[in-house]
Formats: sequence, structure tokens, C-alpha cells
Amino acid sequence: MLNESQIRELVADSGARVNEGRPIKQIIADGDLPRLDGCTILEGKVSDSVFGENLATNEGQPIRLMFRNNRISTHDVNRGAIPFKDQVLAANHDHMLRLVEHVLGSSQFKVPGLQASSTVIPSENLKLIMVENVLRMYNAESSTSTSLFQHWLQAREAGEATLDYAGHQIDVDQLSANGVLPYLMDTPSTKDKVDRTIDPQYLFDNNVCTPGQYNELRNASIMAFGMVSQYLAERGMILVDTKTEHGVNTEGRIVAADELYTMDSSRFWRMDGGGQPLTRDGKPVSFSKEFARGMVTEKDQQFTEEQAGEIAVRYIQGLQHLTSEAFEPDLRPRDQRIVESTNLILDHLL
Repeated sequence: MLNESQIRELVADSGARVNEGRPIKQIIADGDLPRLDGCTILEGKVSDSVFGENLATNEGQPIRLMFRNNRISTHDVNRGAIPFKDQVLAANHDHMLRLVEHVLGSSQFKVPGLQASSTVIPSENLKLIMVENVLRMYNAESSTSTSLFQHWLQAREAGEATLDYAGHQIDVDQLSANGVLPYLMDTPSTKDKVDRTIDPQYLFDNNVCTPGQYNELRNASIMAFGMVSQYLAERGMILVDTKTEHGVNTEGRIVAADELYTMDSSRFWRMDGGGQPLTRDGKPVSFSKEFARGMVTEKDQQFTEEQAGEIAVRYIQGLQHLTSEAFEPDLRPRDQRIVESTNLILDHLL
């Protein structure tokens, strides 16, 4: 395991270099990946996707290549690049996927020789279900508008006795900041430009999914949440909440579509000896993007080099705590990693 001194040295010595590189759109335009010519390129907050009519496996399954980047987004604003974030979250996702794949399913193709930390993720191009599936076990302090915490604050300040949140009727006095909830709550949100929490009935009324589909993805997610919670408890950590996305594959099955139980999509807290959240200065000791959100003081703020380095250290430490494995960075230039990984994937799938 890398200690804090080694992690800080790694970030200081190699952080800027691993951030450098062209976006996938430019790499394709420059002719470095000719088999992707003519494909559609969608640029997202923290990953870009490439797919096209002619991009399919030998068995006819449509391919979507997801290119994870180092960008960090909070409050729906891109705050800059974090060294090693792409590799850390790829390894984080890969580790957790192996725990719950038999429950949630997966859109990913297995490619021999592709590293767990590969920032190019080969997957089937699913028919996405346009909802963010959010499960919450704690009323975690959060500055995001969709959070239960912010809705609870508003209800309390308004003197309301009951909070209606994502279809749940909650006694306002029953909740506390960072306190455990009465039960594990499913609280879906839209995938709009600015997300908003919704009642499941909204999904049915707007033909986002059927009640049967929602029950399937919710129930599978609840089972996976319990499995990951047990895994983390053995490592002195608590799963606070998580967000997953799902889609329908060519066989008609609902499977996980994107990252699972990463520090960007979930909150993890350290556990004290009594099984309760460990606190420091009155706040839970956390491994999640919430640490970065706490650095934001202005709407359009960009993280400084020093802030980005500190966030990188926390991400690497968090990965090691979550997996009990040492972080093994890939120090090849980013463009080289992308091109070589993509060619390895295409050689295997096409």
C-alpha cells in the first residue's frame, strides 16, 4: 500500500504529466484511431462516449466505448482536472463490479489484457433508462439541490411536520444531520441538464420506464447495496448512499450501464469501533466527492493546482481503503494509454 508521503510524491512528480493529452474527439480527428472514423462522439461531464452504426461485435452487439477523463464536476459545473482521477475511478469501479455483477448485471465486455485501471471501458450500447437510481441510508450533509439533506433543511425551516421526498413521507423531527434513515430509501432523479429528485410515478407517467422495470432495477440495487455494505463493514467503512444507471441490452435484460460504487457516485464514511460513523471536527470522515464539493466557494470556481493535488491524494487514499489493494498507476502518456487500450479492445471485439 502506498503511504501518504508516497502518494503525495506521486501526485507532485507525475500528476501534471498524466493529465496532459488530447480529448478523444481530437484523437479520432487526427487519424490515430481510424476504426472509429464516422462514429458519434458524446462528451459528458466525466467521460466521453463513442458509438456508431458500424461499431458492433462479431455477434452483432452494438459497442459503446467510454473514455473516462480527469475532469471533476460539482454542482453541475466542471471544476478542472484531477491527477490520476480517471485511473483511480476505473480501478474503483472494476473492483466493485466484480462484487455485484451477478446481481446488477453489466454492459461491459471482458477484454483479455485490459488493465483494471484502463480509462477506456468497452461496453454494449444499451437502450438507456433515463433515470438516476439513487439509494440513501443516511441523511448526509450535502450542498447539492437534489439531496435529501437540503430538502429536509427547507422543510424544517418552513415549520413543516412531514417531508414528501421522492414519494416517501418522512417525519421531519425523525431526521438529523448525517443521521441514519428509518430505512433504505430509493430516491430517483432525472437525467436533465440540472438533475431533480422525482417520485417514481413521474417515471411511469412520462414513459421513462414501466413499473415493472423500475421494480426490477430498484430491487436489484437494494440487494447490491446490502452486499456492498457488508463488504465495506469488514473494512471499517459505511456505504452512505449511491447512484447507479441502467439500460436494456440486446437480450432484453436490464443491466448496470455505468460506474458502480465509486467515490464519484457514492459516499463512504469511516466507521468507529462501535460501528457508527467516525467523526472529525463534528463531521464524518469521508471518502467521496463531497470532500471536493466542500472546497467550492464560488459558483464558477476552478480548482487551483494545489487543490487538485489534494483531491488526487484523497482519491488515491480512498481507493486503497475501499479495495485493500495498493494503487498501481499507469504512467504512460495519456494519449498512448487511450490509443493502445482502444486498439486492444477493438482487436478483441471486432
